Amino acid sequence: MSYAVKEMFLTLQGEGLRAGRRAVFLRFAGCNLWSGREQDRASAVCRFCDTDFVGTDGPGGGKFADAVAVAVAAASLWGEGNENRYIVMTGGEPMLQVDDALVDALHGAGFEIAIETNGTLAVHPGVDWVCVSPKAGSEVVQRSGDELKLVWPQPAEPLAGHMLHDMEQWEFAHFLLQPLDEAGSGNTHIAACIDFVMQRPQWRLSLQNHKLLGLK
Repeated sequence: MSYAVKEMFLTLQGEGLRAGRRAVFLRFAGCNLWSGREQDRASAVCRFCDTDFVGTDGPGGGKFADAVAVAVAAASLWGEGNENRYIVMTGGEPMLQVDDALVDALHGAGFEIAIETNGTLAVHPGVDWVCVSPKAGSEVVQRSGDELKLVWPQPAEPLAGHMLHDMEQWEFAHFLLQPLDEAGSGNTHIAACIDFVMQRPQWRLSLQNHKLLGLK
């Protein structure tokens, strides 16, 4: 199988429980909740995404012929040393492309594998760290993992009340709330998240540290 990768780069993990950790970010092209094109945003399931995942023209991106080629590129970005290698697969929606061969190749290159997914597709069982970020209006099938990261508030939000209660019964080790990064919102979304967490102590506030630090 070949893989369409928007970009691949070395940085620090910016969000969640593993914020601050050195990581190779592997961003796959394509998503099942939005085409990535502005003309389709209004009719998309996910309407607030701020990530460019269209095409394969980003830094380190391209069309990789096989899983070994992806793993070799990731290892080259990491550089010398096999200790604590860590890769984050994201998108778009990475589970549209992640398969046995890729998981095996990345593990073979010494990487611990994390994934950031919308949860509409089951995560490969070989992934080591699972972060699910559900989107309002989508059907989440991956209801277990390490982190549930909810962006808040979400537009056209059907996530209030009983749906939030149901979500809190899912089998995740950590429940994180992340303020929606929306132009013109000021601190209103941060304030909404603080209020949410104060009322529902199962959750923790999570910020996008990479943006605060000026990292990709």
